[in-house]
Amino acid sequence: MGRSFYHFLMTYRDPRKHDPMTNFANAAYKDHGFPKQAKDYHTLSEYLELNATYLSGMALFDELYEKYKEDQEKNRH
Repeated sequence: MGRSFYHFLMTYRDPRKHDPMTNFANAAYKDHGFPKQAKDYHTLSEYLELNATYLSGMALFDELYEKYKEDQEKNRH
């Protein structure tokens, strides 16, 4: 079945670090409207484009989504 992108993203949360991935994870955690069960790229990207003022650009999401897909594939075997 696999975990959602949100649950994958939460592995990057850290109150002491301030790199872009951690900042994204920390902000998404505070975003009560974030689609927490979503796994689909288009659902997530549409939400982020319309609602995530905390995300400076979609390139970061794209990079993390690729890592998410790799993680899903690795855990499938």
